Amino acid sequence: MGSFMLETFGHLPVGWLAFVVIAAVACGAFLAGRSRATALQQGASARMNSQPNYHGYYLAIWTAVPAALVLVLYALFGEQVARQMLMGELPSGFDAMTAIERSQYLDRAGEAARMDEAAVEGHPLFAAVSRRLAELGGLVKFWAVGLALLAGAGGFAYARRNLGEGFRARQSVEGAVRLLLFACAAIAIATTAGIVVSLFFESLRFFARIPVFSFLFGLEWNAQTNADFGAIPLFFGTFLISLIAICVAAPVGLYAAIYLSEYASRRTRGWVKPILEVLAGIPTVVYGFFAILVMAPAVRGLALWLNGLPFIPDEFFAASPTNALAAGLVMGVMIIPFVSSLSDDVLNAVPQSLRDGAYAMGATKSETVKQVVMPAALPGIIAALLLAVSRAIGETMIVVMAAGLRPQITPDPTAEITTITVQIVALLTGDSEFDSPKTLSAFALGFVLFVMTLIFNLIALRVVRKYREKYD
Repeated sequence: MGSFMLETFGHLPVGWLAFVVIAAVACGAFLAGRSRATALQQGASARMNSQPNYHGYYLAIWTAVPAALVLVLYALFGEQVARQMLMGELPSGFDAMTAIERSQYLDRAGEAARMDEAAVEGHPLFAAVSRRLAELGGLVKFWAVGLALLAGAGGFAYARRNLGEGFRARQSVEGAVRLLLFACAAIAIATTAGIVVSLFFESLRFFARIPVFSFLFGLEWNAQTNADFGAIPLFFGTFLISLIAICVAAPVGLYAAIYLSEYASRRTRGWVKPILEVLAGIPTVVYGFFAILVMAPAVRGLALWLNGLPFIPDEFFAASPTNALAAGLVMGVMIIPFVSSLSDDVLNAVPQSLRDGAYAMGATKSETVKQVVMPAALPGIIAALLLAVSRAIGETMIVVMAAGLRPQITPDPTAEITTITVQIVALLTGDSEFDSPKTLSAFALGFVLFVMTLIFNLIALRVVRKYREKYD
């Protein structure tokens, strides 16, 4: 195959190429399996164990899965194979480069290989390396597609031999589907475990340099200069802004849910609930713009007016241009749909027989809501509030734009403040060494935030179990 064809083949997107190959072989195998089963069914002396479609699915699975595995291996290791092949062809002058320098050089060559040839004019050697890397990438991709087709053909031949009158194709297909569902669940669990393990080990590297006590209970945070790593100001800022947000979202969202569930007509509910849930679809950066352009100046103006009152000491409120109150209020508006929508679903799930029984005993509408419906829906409402608090704790953009980046401990909501998530973003932004205390502190903050959220969830579960009421 010519170098131009290889280079062109190397520029083909892997995802679409894999999808086309797997879809083509799977469809062909399905049709072949169904046709084979139909022919067997017409000549069978007894009824076949499975319908022809299951034979087609069985053959398609055995054809597509081996091909997909080969292409997955290519996606994971194909580029490394092409680079190793290129390493053996490089001139002897590249031996003087360190492994990191060669890796960076090949990274730039790989980027240039995905661009036009004009992008590397004026550097003949670099241009030649880039083109050769593109050719080798196309060659490896061509081999991968060929091996995928061979693997699919092998699976097709093996599965076709099993087709027969008494073959249990349906059981085999259902077993493959169960295995797929198990793999999806295992991937979710493995991803969570991987995140926790990575945070844990990177945190251990940080705590090997910075004492745990000084990190958890220190009152000064100045990680940008590798000076102070006391995280109490970050914990305080996260708690303060989340508290302001939940104080806004909890009553508004809960009362909105009660109105929509118990008092609103069907027509009103059909209009109000979708409009309320639109708030959940607004990007957080839009909330950030609203907070910095509208709420922050309004809060600052209110603080300055209060400072001018005769019975309030001068400069009692900080009145910062960016402040915790503006971020908390806007964040509270943002999480209202989480509280209202989930609480509304929970309230609607309360059996109507409980309401009818309360009305039969002479209870009014409000008494029924307060003494019957709300206690029955309490576990779900707590879960809704928990989700809203978790969303507030993890929010970053609004805090960056409206609350500022100053880590400090102050009860003044009009002062500038920051949170854990904002500091994680700040520490990992830009060129930083991943073995410095500054960068490692971001992983420690992430791990502590994970532990805090876990403890918070466990406490909420205990509260739910303690106050849950069971109804027949």
